Amino acid sequence: MTLETAKARSGRRPGSGRGPGSGRDSGSGRKPGAGAWFLVLPALVPILILSVGPLLYGIALAFTDSQSGRTTPTQWIGLLNFQDLLHDTLFWESFRIGLLWAVGVTVPQFLLALGLALLLNQNLRFRWLARALAIIPWAMPEVVVGIMWRLVYNPDAGILNETVRDLGLGDGRDWLTGLATALPAVILVGIWAGMPQTTVALLAGLQNTPHELHEAAALDGAGAWRRFRTVTWPAIKPVALAITALNFIWNFNSFALVYVLTNGGPGGRTRLPMLFAYEQAFRYGQFGYAAAMGCVMVAVISVMLAFYLAGRLKGGGDR
Repeated sequence: MTLETAKARSGRRPGSGRGPGSGRDSGSGRKPGAGAWFLVLPALVPILILSVGPLLYGIALAFTDSQSGRTTPTQWIGLLNFQDLLHDTLFWESFRIGLLWAVGVTVPQFLLALGLALLLNQNLRFRWLARALAIIPWAMPEVVVGIMWRLVYNPDAGILNETVRDLGLGDGRDWLTGLATALPAVILVGIWAGMPQTTVALLAGLQNTPHELHEAAALDGAGAWRRFRTVTWPAIKPVALAITALNFIWNFNSFALVYVLTNGGPGGRTRLPMLFAYEQAFRYGQFGYAAAMGCVMVAVISVMLAFYLAGRLKGGGDR
């Protein structure tokens, strides 16, 4: 190819030939990807209908006096529900219990899952079987988990009390109805039920850690703890922060597991915020008041997410 030929080809107008800039799309003036919305719509429409729509309706309901069984029309009452909520000691007590539950489940859950992930990352015999067994609680619905653990905690024929009696540690007790044992017993179930997903996430992070880094640290004389602190933890830190934040939010919003186990009892000792809002809406028919509780919980979760995202952005995504 001569220089004149190259200049002649480079001087062609875009779209005059059959190159990348030719065709109907370049002359139509449409932006590339303008039709991508049609591909997103099948996934976007269910989200708008089933998630965003009910959320907006619930927010609007929080500013009304909506109740079940009333014959008068629902009226707009502004911030009255939120004013009543500020002085509702039962709600704030449930909020305190919810925070205790979320922290009491999330922290031990992470520590135990981290230890299990480190164990399953080793070259052990029947490691595939151990990994399969570790995710069984994750595959079980929360209602089934609650029923199963109610049988474990059964005061008369439960395996826990039978074990206590066989070991000569006493006659056992009713774990789910005792004022001092109900919340710890429910927290234990929450840890067991949610640990597999944390284990899987951390195990994935461990497997993405280059093995050469561990070998280099071992050649430098680093022990197991130093290798974990300088090699393993920096590699899995982004995954650990993400899964811990998500677990805290999920645990704070728990409903089904505690509802099946204790229904908020005894004496409200396990009444989480979601359970309290459920009672106000479907037991007492105070839909507007319950919606205001939901708005407060959404606001709290949004603040948690904002702090988490701010930390991620400040740290450059923990890269």
